[in-house]
Amino acid sequence: MKTVAVFGSGFIGNVHAEAIQKSGALKLAAFVQREGEKSRAASEKFKVPCFAGAEEMLEKINPDILDICLPSASHEEFVLFAAKHKKHVICEKPFSLSSESCERMIKACAGAGVHFMVAQVLRWFPEYVKIRELLPKLGPLHAVSCYRLAQHPNWTTWHRDPKISGGGLFDLLLHETDYLYSLFGAVDHVYAAGWKSPTGCWNHVLSTLAFKNGVKVQAEGCSEMTGNYPFSAGFRAVGDEGALEYKLSAGFNIENLGAASNRLTFFGKGADPAEVAWDAGDAFLLELEAFARSVETGKPVPIAPEDSLYVIKITEAIQRSLETGGTERIQ
Repeated sequence: MKTVAVFGSGFIGNVHAEAIQKSGALKLAAFVQREGEKSRAASEKFKVPCFAGAEEMLEKINPDILDICLPSASHEEFVLFAAKHKKHVICEKPFSLSSESCERMIKACAGAGVHFMVAQVLRWFPEYVKIRELLPKLGPLHAVSCYRLAQHPNWTTWHRDPKISGGGLFDLLLHETDYLYSLFGAVDHVYAAGWKSPTGCWNHVLSTLAFKNGVKVQAEGCSEMTGNYPFSAGFRAVGDEGALEYKLSAGFNIENLGAASNRLTFFGKGADPAEVAWDAGDAFLLELEAFARSVETGKPVPIAPEDSLYVIKITEAIQRSLETGGTERIQ
């Protein structure tokens, strides 16, 4: 069993900690959290110590894995800390807010000989696993579209600062960008239009991605829906042999997902629409245990950090397109 220290006890840190405590392969050993109130709350809830500093935590706990669940702009500091101390490290998405930062982290972890993975959890959601399984049944694809729409997070203020969060482009649409890359591979060029918030975040983005294999996708991401708009996600693919459509509608942001309307339908050519079921599973638990197995066996991590770097390069190209109004090619 591998011991884990979670860095950050905010929303996503709590999600990771809850998944770890469900696991038979992982043990939650500690939190690292600078804020006093959050520290006390996490320690009381999970019955583990919470440290204000990373060095002190290592001296007293010495876990196998560091799990970085801090604001995006902090990722490089603590991934480099993990590499310096030769600790295996999994880091929440987005990888970082620049490809140069990502490259420094990859180099440091490779030099230290530690396992390193970015937590692109959408790849582990059972419904998205099922979509991947069904896509080949559609035959040659005509068009693909997807979306992820949410109200602005109400549990932080740092999401409104593009220098800390990267805005909806890096924090939300990145889920779709990574998943699409996992399905279709390298991107040739992108075009995007959108809305920038008063604080400078691209929080509503409409992007078109042209993949080198010929597939073209429209992807929409918004982290500032108004009114009581529910957290929503969707995926549609149309091909010679049929169509596939996934729709999720939940509560505020990503709360109450258990009570969500969540449906995947396959429209086979010449057949009646068929609702598709998928195996239940906690995506965060599946992701963390997959990383732990790589640490245990010494095998490569399920998502190579170089792949996550490429997704950041796609995201940077989308941002350039938003700023210039032109088409951008992926370097």
